[in-house]
Amino acid sequence: MLIQFMMLAFPMTDEPIVVLQKPWRISDQSRLGRPFAKDPCAITFKGRTLLYYSLPGNQGHGWGIGIVGSKDFIHWKKLGQLEAEQPAEGKGIAAPFALVRDGVVHLFYQSYEGGPKDSICHAISQDGIHFQRDPTNPIFRPKAPWSVGRAIDVEVAHFRDRWFLYYATRDPSYKTQFLGVAVSENGFSAGSWREASAEGPILKPELPWERECIEAPTLLELDRRLFMFYAGAYNNSPQVIGCAVSDDGLHWQRIAQEPLLANGPVGSWNSSESGHPGVYRSPDGQNYLFFQGNNDQGKTWWISRKRIEISSKGLPILVD
Repeated sequence: MLIQFMMLAFPMTDEPIVVLQKPWRISDQSRLGRPFAKDPCAITFKGRTLLYYSLPGNQGHGWGIGIVGSKDFIHWKKLGQLEAEQPAEGKGIAAPFALVRDGVVHLFYQSYEGGPKDSICHAISQDGIHFQRDPTNPIFRPKAPWSVGRAIDVEVAHFRDRWFLYYATRDPSYKTQFLGVAVSENGFSAGSWREASAEGPILKPELPWERECIEAPTLLELDRRLFMFYAGAYNNSPQVIGCAVSDDGLHWQRIAQEPLLANGPVGSWNSSESGHPGVYRSPDGQNYLFFQGNNDQGKTWWISRKRIEISSKGLPILVD
């Protein structure tokens, strides 16, 4: 009955984007006719917020990337979507991460449905909507023996005068998911990245609620330290969000033994999970954590957000 109620709770319109309040959440019903948007990443570019997210495969399409925009953080409009077009992108693309550098949007994302062959790709845009693919794609796949060779859930950060590319991968048995990192002193294309975690994962599941998976790293720099929000456990296990801190971008320590953001109670919109976080800094200096959730074991997916504040101990906390 709960699933039936939720399926009737959102506005059924011809518009692809659905926005609900209390709590705020947004989704895209253009592919499946029901809300389905995952893996959020938001940036500010040319006077508006752009939110990128994963769209499911359907009717001959592989997974794709949706784009919505807002000038007031209240009203949102679908601006476009990206589909796989390069051989390197395989059957689909997903899990976008965007950053602005020298007036250009750089979009990093993963190929999809290649299993162990999934890898990180790169594209650039002058308007944040139409992208030109990097001809060197894929730009990164891990080669360390502790990894199966897969790279997904990318995030790129500039820290201490170099670029860090964080990614999720799996062990050679394809059972356990954990995080690695590569570094670059300048460019983003293939050949620029050097693996910096050759000895092993920088963060792997160890706590009960992390189960067999740590993925979806996203970064916030505070006082020359990096805080990493990450997803613990596979989707709907339930997936929840933890946090770790680093002084050098390579060595990480959890800030708590419990999740920073858990899934909601029975009957709430996110009872199945609160996962795949994405940090966003608004033009007014506020920090937000976007994340995905649902209450029907993944039949629908919504994107929501919470504001990040700093506690008296200098640690991030989440508020509504």
